[in-house]
Amino acid sequence: MLDLNANYEILSYSTGDTKAGTKMGKMQLKNLTDDSILNCVLWEEALNRLDAKIFKTGNIVKIITASYNERFNNCLVNNLQLLVEAKSGIDEKEAKELYDFIIKTIDDFKDNDLKTFVKSTIEKNKEQFMISPAAKVMHHNYLGGLLVHISECIKFAQNIYPLLFKPIDKDILLSACILHDIGKIFEYTIDKETGFVDYSPEFKKDWLSHSQYGFSLCMANNQPQIAKMIAAHHGRTDWGAMIDLGEKDLENYYYIVHHIDDLSAKFGRISVNDL
Repeated sequence: MLDLNANYEILSYSTGDTKAGTKMGKMQLKNLTDDSILNCVLWEEALNRLDAKIFKTGNIVKIITASYNERFNNCLVNNLQLLVEAKSGIDEKEAKELYDFIIKTIDDFKDNDLKTFVKSTIEKNKEQFMISPAAKVMHHNYLGGLLVHISECIKFAQNIYPLLFKPIDKDILLSACILHDIGKIFEYTIDKETGFVDYSPEFKKDWLSHSQYGFSLCMANNQPQIAKMIAAHHGRTDWGAMIDLGEKDLENYYYIVHHIDDLSAKFGRISVNDL
């Protein structure tokens, strides 16, 4: 419910067109008093009046004027006040450090063919790779979020690997950690000024998901084991996985990237406020 006395964190924001052809905004807020979620709508008049930077993910705002619609379970917002401006993401120095860490990880591969494939994939998409988020809402949804997420996955894998009773090839495991979300550099767009994350309409013309992209990339480069780990990393088909880990008789390697990915998404620097 609407609470005009509360402070809210902006969790997500997007814009679109109404049936009448005007602009509208959709925003999800978290009440910092009780952690409840408020779904909001803004009509074109409000969007034109407010500075676009106020809608940055992670901003802390106060609702000045609004009305709650019980029928649609949302809030029509007319005016907002910015209380605390969030970061848009990691800075250039940290981005370079994380990128160099990922490249160093690849350079340490023993398999030269795999090293060439993974490194060339990263390097030819370096500009977008450096700024891409790892999600629209759920985790690491900020500038450089993908760099942070992949680096976390690598570190989890490096620490878990010596404990595996039935180990898999270390280069393959690390490659899957690096490439499992590579399609996200094309699946999402991000505004460098505001940090707004949205889906790319161009990506959807050719691909179903980033998992499909990563799977296809690895299969085309003769890396079926990595492809299968990518296909399974969302765990369940209703969560977007191409291979459901609830299936029987799957080989053990199918599971590991899913759990590593989930550790980062649950315990890593998930929000821009964690930076």
